[in-house]
Amino acid sequence: MYTISEVANSLGVSTHTLRYYEKENIIIPDRNRNKERVYSESHLKWLKFVMKLKETQMPIIQIREYARLFKEGEHTTQTRLELLENHQISIQNQIKNLLTTEKMLEDKIKAYKDFINNQDMTQNQ
Repeated sequence: MYTISEVANSLGVSTHTLRYYEKENIIIPDRNRNKERVYSESHLKWLKFVMKLKETQMPIIQIREYARLFKEGEHTTQTRLELLENHQISIQNQIKNLLTTEKMLEDKIKAYKDFINNQDMTQNQ
C-alpha cells in the first residue's frame, strides 16, 4: 500500500491532482485506520492509465465517464470499447497533425540554414 505522497511522487503529479481525481470519482483510494488515503498496486496501475489518457488530450469528462462505466461492470464493456476506440482515432489525428507540423518545421529550418550558409559563402568571397 502507498500513501498519497508516494503515489504522487511515483506518477510525477501533485497530491492535489490525486485529490481532484478522487473528487471527480476517477479513483477511489482505500482508507487506513487513521482515515488516510492508501493506494494499492491496482490503484497505481489505473492512475498510470488515467495519466496516459490525460497526456493524449482525453477530456476529464470522458475519463470520468470511462471510470463510471468500469465501476458499473461488464455490461458496459461495449460502451467502454467505443469510448477508447474514439479516443484512439483522436490520437491518430493528433499524430498526423504532429507529423505534418514536423515536416513544415523541417522545411523551414532547412530554408534558414540554407540562407545562413549562403550568407556565409557570400561574405567569404
